[in-house]
Amino acid sequence: MTTTENNHLDVVELNVGGVTYATTLGTLQQAESDSPLAIISTMKTAEIRTIFGRDSKNRIFIDRDGVLFRYVLDYLRNQKLSLPENFAERDRLEVEADYYRLSNMSKALVESRNSGKPLNEMNNNLTTTMTSISPTSSVIASSTGPRSNSGYIVVGYRGTFAFGRDGLADVKFRKISRILVCGRVHLCRDVFGETLNESRDPDHGQTDRYTSRFFLKHTFLEQAFDMLGEASFLLVGSAASGCSSSTSEMGKQTDSEENRWLHYNEFVFYRG
Repeated sequence: MTTTENNHLDVVELNVGGVTYATTLGTLQQAESDSPLAIISTMKTAEIRTIFGRDSKNRIFIDRDGVLFRYVLDYLRNQKLSLPENFAERDRLEVEADYYRLSNMSKALVESRNSGKPLNEMNNNLTTTMTSISPTSSVIASSTGPRSNSGYIVVGYRGTFAFGRDGLADVKFRKISRILVCGRVHLCRDVFGETLNESRDPDHGQTDRYTSRFFLKHTFLEQAFDMLGEASFLLVGSAASGCSSSTSEMGKQTDSEENRWLHYNEFVFYRG
């Protein structure tokens, strides 16, 4: 935690479940007075350690869901809910809101479920103000037309082959570090659902936009293809590239051998 003359401008670094965030004390103080987030600014370093602890880089550590905390932080910044369309983790987010003692956020989530309204329409008292500031927003929204269910999704991955040990030198296993997903946001969510990881996508507002920041929570290429096929997507193209690196560098032979087979592949799917 940095220190300045004005506490509201102090920057706080948080490690929430392994995901790091940077915010200000002023933002945290937007939480209810009994929220652990609001009292961070009033606590001494030793007191913080007894409640939250610190990570290896001296950041405040909170042992909660790091991905969902982005929505908690957005709520504190904007004083309204801003969640993706077809948000599938509402129950888990309510648990997080209850843990942080954000009663207004919890109430908004419950009311949105009971009323059946989209989550991004549920907010605090800023709704009326924002409407008056942007009187043309409804006109713009109505002119965009119905959302298209056709389009392209590109699936890419970087991989190599893991070679067997002594006695199994001829055995090679595909080794994939991450499966990337690019395309229109609502199409990606419709196809991959709960298996889609959106933690690296900085903009979660409009759904009829494009992103190249999604990836899957698993590394099974065939599972991704099955889900695309079940959603009536067809493979229309693919591209591949590889590299051959030198083994003259010192290191484990296995690592050097794997470096010879590094490659990146992309597969283009289309649904009309």
